[in-house]
Amino acid sequence: MSVFVEISHFSLPKHGEELPGDSIHVARTPGSVIAALADGLGSGVKASILSTLTTRIAVTLLKGGASLDNVVETLGSTLPTCKVRKIAYSTFTIVQVLDGGDTYIAEFDNPPTFIIRDGRIFDPGTRELEVSGKRVREARLKVVDGDFIVLVSDGVIHAGVGGVMNLGWQWSNVARYLEEVCQEGVSADTVSERLSRVTHHLYGGSPGDDATGIVLHVRRPRSITVLAGPPRDRRDDSVVTRELLSEPGKKVVCGGTTSLIVARALGTEVDVDLDTMTPDLPPSGSIKGIDLVTEGVITLSKVLDIVRSSGSVPLFRRNAAEELAGMLLDSDKIRFIVGGAINPAHQNPGLPHNLALKAQVVSELARLLEQRGKQVELEFH
Repeated sequence: MSVFVEISHFSLPKHGEELPGDSIHVARTPGSVIAALADGLGSGVKASILSTLTTRIAVTLLKGGASLDNVVETLGSTLPTCKVRKIAYSTFTIVQVLDGGDTYIAEFDNPPTFIIRDGRIFDPGTRELEVSGKRVREARLKVVDGDFIVLVSDGVIHAGVGGVMNLGWQWSNVARYLEEVCQEGVSADTVSERLSRVTHHLYGGSPGDDATGIVLHVRRPRSITVLAGPPRDRRDDSVVTRELLSEPGKKVVCGGTTSLIVARALGTEVDVDLDTMTPDLPPSGSIKGIDLVTEGVITLSKVLDIVRSSGSVPLFRRNAAEELAGMLLDSDKIRFIVGGAINPAHQNPGLPHNLALKAQVVSELARLLEQRGKQVELEFH
């Protein structure tokens, strides 16, 4: 069974520096998720360049099909060493989670990775090996639903040193904190935000070092299918309806004619809720067995505006556009089934230009959602 990995991260630059010396790079490939965190020696621009180079090399090689062993070897032989301090100019942690759950972690001079399973620190068993003269820790495990994997730079471990906590936060204390936070139902965003907030607090609001973290949460994927508009050929009405109803997860129908087609297939009717009508949005409706029913292109255009202007789920969803935007931003896998039939009402030259271009609106919406890490599928009929 394939797994889904939700990812969130934070980075606090050292007080007085505009750029963090730590770098993060995350990528999704057809068969895996890759996350890399590098800590450049020192802080500021030079450290940022070195750490960015490290993460980019790692992720680019992995996306190109290189094994993690080869990536670690390449980084080990490529990264320079400070001649004075005898330490690497950039440390790193790399995690790759394959679709089936097989996971590989490689660490070079970064704090050990935290793995939380069932609310407790989980030890996958690590081993040390020498790669191009450098000592690298590695671990292999199979992640399961609910696991959290947390990568941090040493700025997190050292938070509070000489101040709130004389010896810093320390790995064991961070581990206990993560055990409290990484509970069932908690998102990667929540864990990342709380870890960032506590780290910032322990530094007294002025971080003495770059502090960065990546949170990976393994969970069941949340999926949604949106049927927007009837197909160009009426004989395909039953085809798109079957596709919608056969999909797992939440189901949304956009468009008056489309909702009638779906309701007829389900042997029921569309109930229109006039209380949801606003000056700029038509009312929404409901069909038994469908999670949300909205008007078509006008509502989708509003959804596009919301997603374009905000990366977060609307807290208070006051209308159908905000409800749909929230559902999309809440989801991991999104499928749009877009009908090609032309609604004569949308050819009115008095309407905004984009209303006559439903496919363009949905395509742009899909592009923005993909930028936010969503897996989006577009299908036109």
